Amino acid sequence: MVSKNTYLRRSTFDDCTLFTKWEQQDYVKQFLTINMERTYEEVVREFLGRENDLSREQYTILLKEDSIPIGRVYLSGISRAADSIDITRIYIGEEKFLGLGYGREVMETLLDYCFNTLKMQRVTIDHYPGNENAAALYLRLGFKYEGIMRNAAKKDNEYYNLHLMSILRSEYCHK
Repeated sequence: MVSKNTYLRRSTFDDCTLFTKWEQQDYVKQFLTINMERTYEEVVREFLGRENDLSREQYTILLKEDSIPIGRVYLSGISRAADSIDITRIYIGEEKFLGLGYGREVMETLLDYCFNTLKMQRVTIDHYPGNENAAALYLRLGFKYEGIMRNAAKKDNEYYNLHLMSILRSEYCHK
């Protein structure tokens, strides 16, 4: 999957080192369901558990110009029966690349992949309350709010609500 400045490739085991580094950063884990004390072993266990599950896909975000890894995407709930998919985790892990539009590029690339390659009918995503940057981006991309999933996330033994959003094929096609 390629955009103007980035591309996504399937994540590899070796990427777990990068994921661990990124997922230990406060700016990454602030709005994700990642415990404050994230270890390499947890990242590896999670990565391996997802690798052979056909309802999940893991990608590493790279800059097109020099193939530098800058972030991560995790898709789950891939259902061919319901033609639906969830963008479960997306982040730019390298702080110097935040706020440069790469997240939006990757989201646009993911929506194209979901609707035009996988032929999905529905794509969902959620965000923590207070994550106004993510909320604004998702709304600009055409996502609509469905509601609040109460106590849907657990992080450091605390429960958090998540705002659920979705976009349907009919809402995407006009873009």
